[in-house]
Amino acid sequence: MKKKMSMIGTGDFSAKLDPERMKELKAFDDTNAGVKGLVDAKLATIPKIFVRPPEELAEELKSGQTDYKVPIIDLSDIHKGNFSKEIIEEVRFASEKWGFFQVVNHGIPSTVLDEMIDGVRLFNEEELQVKKKFYSRDHLKKVRFNSNYDLYKSRFANWRDTLTISVPHQLDPEELPATCRKATLEYIKHIKILGEHLFELLSEALGLKVDHLRKLGCADGSTIVCHYYPACPNPELTLGASKHSDPGTLTVLLQSQICSLQVLHEGEWVNVHPIPGALVINIGDLLQIISNDRLKSVEHRVIARHEGPRISVACFFTGSSSMMYSPIKELTSENDPARYREVVLSEYISRFMSLSLDDKSSLDHYKQ
Repeated sequence: MKKKMSMIGTGDFSAKLDPERMKELKAFDDTNAGVKGLVDAKLATIPKIFVRPPEELAEELKSGQTDYKVPIIDLSDIHKGNFSKEIIEEVRFASEKWGFFQVVNHGIPSTVLDEMIDGVRLFNEEELQVKKKFYSRDHLKKVRFNSNYDLYKSRFANWRDTLTISVPHQLDPEELPATCRKATLEYIKHIKILGEHLFELLSEALGLKVDHLRKLGCADGSTIVCHYYPACPNPELTLGASKHSDPGTLTVLLQSQICSLQVLHEGEWVNVHPIPGALVINIGDLLQIISNDRLKSVEHRVIARHEGPRISVACFFTGSSSMMYSPIKELTSENDPARYREVVLSEYISRFMSLSLDDKSSLDHYKQ
């Protein structure tokens, strides 16, 4: 039994070996209904597989309030390729000091954003028999629905369900759920264009040629991850998403108007308040590596709420599978040598998927 359990993941969590916990996790997973199924069953309290460790809950009570606010950047002319020195400086500051910022006037119509959020909601509120057709833990499937990709590796389960859409060069529309098919295809088209502009901005913020990051394939691969966070009866006991940093190069996040996302800044959890029409941008681990620590990939989390559902749509730009990534030569010197060894993207992503969400960042693994 021990040998079998050890194959589940590499995270250091002895409770994985607890047969009773494994039985509860499997019973939850086998419903194919996710957290939404628990809510529909009108449970008064959350199952113990979702409850955070007591020492972590106690530590949480010590957290203070903060007046920090995540930077907001106006990209009014970004779709024209008109990057003013002021915008480049704002992006540089936010990416180096925060690793997070929100963008407004980014060029994506509000109707596209609203329809994407509504499409995710409609899918999650479909009849269970419809959603079951997409339920899978096979990471190779282009379109899959499940709850907690790291369910059998995590210290506690997160209060959310997820529809994941890998975006190859050719995505067959028929593979997508009918309820969000049209909205997703339109959203992908717009988000790819915005991603390319953001990498141009980040290139200039690093003092590089405008197309440097694009030529490295930073915008080539992407995955759309649609999270559905139902109202939680005991939000103080669990999380919507455990603290973590993102793999890949860059994340572009669309979130509904429930304030749950928090970023760790100078030791304090800071709320990322939703702004109508805004998108949240954050630096990924791979971009921190190739920028030689100039740009910061920081921890963030989603807290659970009595209110719900909260819906978010994250586009993870992963980079090109054909590229080997290492610190950019122009960003290293004799006094500031490369801090990371070369990274094979496929190995990097596999390592991330083999761990639980809140395991230690893979950044340390690649340091020289």
